[in-house]
Amino acid sequence: MPMVIGVVAGVAVVAVLVLIGLFKSMWRVAEPNEALIISGSKHRTEGLEEGMGFRIVTGRGTLVLPGVQAVRKISLDLNETELHVDCVTTQGIPLKVRGVVIFKVGDDFVSIANAGRRFLDQQKMMSERVHNVFAGHLRSIVGGLTVEDMIRDREKLTGQTRAACGTEMEKLGLIVDSLQIHEIEDPTGYIKNLAMPHAAAVQRDARIAQAEANRLATEAEQKAAARMSEATRDSEILQAGYQAERDKAAAKARQAGPLADAAARQDVVVQETRIAELDALRREQQLQADVRKPADAQAYETRARAEAERDARISAAQAKAKETELAALAEASRIKTAANAEAEATQARGAAAATATRATGEAEAAAAQAKGLAAAEATRAQGLAEAEAIKARAAALAENQEAVVAQQLAENWPEIVKAGASAFGSVDNMVVLNGADGMAEMLAKALTMGGAGLGLARQLLSSMNENGQAPNGTSALNGSVQPPSQKVPVETDEK
Repeated sequence: MPMVIGVVAGVAVVAVLVLIGLFKSMWRVAEPNEALIISGSKHRTEGLEEGMGFRIVTGRGTLVLPGVQAVRKISLDLNETELHVDCVTTQGIPLKVRGVVIFKVGDDFVSIANAGRRFLDQQKMMSERVHNVFAGHLRSIVGGLTVEDMIRDREKLTGQTRAACGTEMEKLGLIVDSLQIHEIEDPTGYIKNLAMPHAAAVQRDARIAQAEANRLATEAEQKAAARMSEATRDSEILQAGYQAERDKAAAKARQAGPLADAAARQDVVVQETRIAELDALRREQQLQADVRKPADAQAYETRARAEAERDARISAAQAKAKETELAALAEASRIKTAANAEAEATQARGAAAATATRATGEAEAAAAQAKGLAAAEATRAQGLAEAEAIKARAAALAENQEAVVAQQLAENWPEIVKAGASAFGSVDNMVVLNGADGMAEMLAKALTMGGAGLGLARQLLSSMNENGQAPNGTSALNGSVQPPSQKVPVETDEK
């Protein structure tokens, strides 16, 4: 039994080892910088044509059936190729362009499939193929440019070359990481000749700069020499000043003895003068103590007494002025109060008088208005009455004119006679001749005047009937007829 178990365990271990060996021989892993192309069975990969007959694996592992499927690798590393291209510009100038192209197989399945079809067994020929592609396009692009364009704008040349080669590189499954133009060689010296004017200008500027530097250096040297001369002069001036000070010090040293004697004598005089001043000061102080201070004390006492009396008089005057001021203020307040009361009373009386005057005026105005209305009404009534009377007389005149005239004369006869006799009013003495005959004659004349008045009244009434107005002062409104005055000849005996 243990033997059977050992055999079974050995078989199991062998079987496991065989399975591990088979798995290792079938399992393939793609490195990060490579792609596995598995062919031998039909597969459909995304982005590729259906029925390509191979499968692409990148960055992972996969199972491969030995003897049934084939596995090959294509590198995804960077590749480099140098460009050495002989070109001719649009000016006909031959040039040699030196550069480098860095490229690789694209990471997508389409690029890997295109590169696998073209370079799977010829990956070492990839650089040569890329060189040929870039060389052809570079010659074409340089043929459309001038030397100046290429020198001044190399980026333009690089960009046009990459754009021109992009389609072909995509068909090859390759992508360009970098394209650099390193050098442009000129066998004819055209570029050198182009640089000569600039080199000459640079040399000219260099010579000008050198001359300017020499001028500045000369000016600096001259300024330095001037400063040296100035320093020498200042040094000599200082030395002369120092010598003068030394001479002055020597002279002072020689004069020190006489000056010391004079100073000593001066000190003696000063001391004597000071003693005399102190003596005078002592005598002055003695005089002040003996005479001036008692006098000052007496004067101060007199002055203090006078000031006290003056202050007393001033205080009394101020008190009197204050009393007077208070009395005046009291009187002014009383007068102001009385004036205010009188003003208020006057204002009240004025207001009452104005009210009474206004009431009286309003009453008089009302009375005048009433009187005017009454007078107007009376005048109107009188006018209406007179109009009615005139209308009645007019009707009576129309019926019996002479009767109306006679009535009017009868009613107004006294006035008529009075008017006729008024001519004798201014006669003081009248002498009637012929006695009774003269008197009778006068009466007859008066009667004659009355008859004449009757005729005149008829004429006036007739005229009034025709014109509606009485002439010669005869009024048709009141119905009275005034005959014209006639002067009666009166003979007087004026003695």
